[in-house]
Amino acid sequence: MTTRSYGGAMNPIEIIAKKRDGKELSPEEINFFVQGITKEIIPDYQAAAFLMAIYLNGMTKNETSSLTISMARSGKMLNLEKIAPIVVDKHSTGGVGDKTTLVVAPLVAATGLTVGKMTGRGLAFTGGTVDKLESIPGFNASLSTEQFLELLSKHKIAVTGQTADLAPADKAIYAIRDVTATVECIPLIASSVMSKKIASGANAIVLDVKVGKGAFMKTMEKALALAKAMVEIGESLGRKVVAVISDMNQPLGRAIGNALEVIEAMETLRGFGPPDFIEHCLVIASQMLILGGYAKDEKEARKKLSYLIESGKALEKFEEWVRAQGGDVRVISDTSILPSARIVEEIESPRSGYISQIDAQEVGIASMRLGAGRTKKDEEIDPAVGVVLYKKIGDYVKKKEPLFEIHANDEEKLAEAKERLLAAYNWSDEPVTPPPLIYQVISTQ
Repeated sequence: MTTRSYGGAMNPIEIIAKKRDGKELSPEEINFFVQGITKEIIPDYQAAAFLMAIYLNGMTKNETSSLTISMARSGKMLNLEKIAPIVVDKHSTGGVGDKTTLVVAPLVAATGLTVGKMTGRGLAFTGGTVDKLESIPGFNASLSTEQFLELLSKHKIAVTGQTADLAPADKAIYAIRDVTATVECIPLIASSVMSKKIASGANAIVLDVKVGKGAFMKTMEKALALAKAMVEIGESLGRKVVAVISDMNQPLGRAIGNALEVIEAMETLRGFGPPDFIEHCLVIASQMLILGGYAKDEKEARKKLSYLIESGKALEKFEEWVRAQGGDVRVISDTSILPSARIVEEIESPRSGYISQIDAQEVGIASMRLGAGRTKKDEEIDPAVGVVLYKKIGDYVKKKEPLFEIHANDEEKLAEAKERLLAAYNWSDEPVTPPPLIYQVISTQ
């Protein structure tokens, strides 16, 4: 059998065998495979074997860093040094009700620190920042590279969907991972996330690594492994990186659904958001300020951030950002301009007691089934639908007291969501302590 090779310099079979046998690959061997997969020179069956060998044997720190930089360099690499000496970004591994970027991006930018973020759409039960922003009429979340750089320079904030020329290797490799049972592999996940962050140019990155029922990382062991891997990659490539391990056993905040989450984000910027969501945003934003050199510690950061919320400057920055990206700023004073559902129904509690569980994944699936999320990448979503929770874990609820609210545009979907949501709750006759919001902060500093 003739083996095709990329550039004629290396043999794919030998590299696969080397990784299969648990040996460390060189940067050149990894780059050979990454470029070969991206340019479709290496056939899928060899790419699949390569990824499975990584899945089974793992990767060293050096291998993971080499994989990340090869993926980042597979397409365009943005240089933001002319924009600002420090550009900070944040990334969430995905959760339910996670509208954090909508708050922390303008909040941090209001301090004068530049915030540049390339982000994605929602898939399965987790929401996507692009979908939330696009529920604001007119908002352009598909900026060209030139527009992205111009807005960063002028307004110190820009958030856009990821472009096809940014780390194209990641898309090519993920397509193979998705059909070869190699998605759940820490080095491959870490390099996927970090390659896009490196390519998008930020030199300070805060990672919000979710753990729990509504996260992709269900256990603390896996969440810690992923967080440490990503921080180590950042350090090896000269980036400042901090990872925050946060809870996703119940939804974050109270709103789940695109337009509903925009409303909650604006309320939070006014200082009236749900306590858990406000606290989460302050933790993430504080770490962004510390990494960016705008605060020496969390106490100083929180003082600055609290002032910006209380003075209204954070909301002013949100308005400036929305206007700059073409959005209708009237939504800030009149939320009726946002998409709204035809049916809004309050659901009563079936019993009295303390809430001991709200399964975040089930809530996310219920919202997705209403139309707020997608099961395929190109599927249309309904920005108006979703769920608003009245009570969270640890709260006492009386029977027949309103428990949550469903926003729907279809009676059958509403009935299905109601059944799924009620099944997501567990109850206790004794007081229940809510899970912690933040478990750990990991850095190399």
